[in-house]
Amino acid sequence: MFPVVVVYLGLATMFAGTVSVIKPLRFLAIHSRAQALVVVAAGLAVVIIGGSVPARETRVSTPRTELDRLMPAYQFSEFHSIRIAAPREKVYGAVKQVTAEEILFFRTLVWIRRLGRAGPESVLNPPPNTPLLEVATRTSFLLLAEVPNQEYVVGTLVAAPRGWRPSKEPSAQGFKELLASGQPGFAPALMNFRLEDCGGTKPASPPCTLVTTETRIHATAPATRRAFARYWRVIYPGSSLIRRMWLRAIRKRAEGSGS
Repeated sequence: MFPVVVVYLGLATMFAGTVSVIKPLRFLAIHSRAQALVVVAAGLAVVIIGGSVPARETRVSTPRTELDRLMPAYQFSEFHSIRIAAPREKVYGAVKQVTAEEILFFRTLVWIRRLGRAGPESVLNPPPNTPLLEVATRTSFLLLAEVPNQEYVVGTLVAAPRGWRPSKEPSAQGFKELLASGQPGFAPALMNFRLEDCGGTKPASPPCTLVTTETRIHATAPATRRAFARYWRVIYPGSSLIRRMWLRAIRKRAEGSGS
């Protein structure tokens, strides 16, 4: 998280300097265009420093979830949770049925992420009124594990060696073999939704489901890790916001006020 803050501090500094090249922002003590250029250079240096901080590896010692079993070691991750006043069966259905239209800011953020380019159908460019996980698993993601009413895990490759092409049709089994092999130059990414009961133990207790979503990326070579770190630290705030809004859309649908 600290490297992300450093990167965005640098980007904010660069923005202030760029604006000051056009018109110096005197309230920021930038009184000339020459000073503005120095501020831009300083911001760029901070961005480079933030993007270059080494990513530490985390390793799960005792696997508890399907995600743990599939990817026990990783360098990049994000985790979010929400409590929903509905039984697990209903919440699980909502997880699988939520569409892009129900997720606040989703289309705006993914439009920014793909730089406004149209592109083919994907989770970053989903068709209207279609469950988002359905779009994901029929395009660039593979369903790797599903325990009904408990956990749903998908995976994709976010980096591969230059010129690499799969020798056969992508499959869940092939992806799991790649995860286990640790071949250098790859960066597989996994995302899950996990459900647990959080209601009281008394029979009359209202239903409560804790939903968590976690994303993990494991870069298998130092160069891949450094390259992905720079990308991750730029997109992280937008990705985090999407996940939070996604969970809120699940809650809205599961509690009965969704579409």
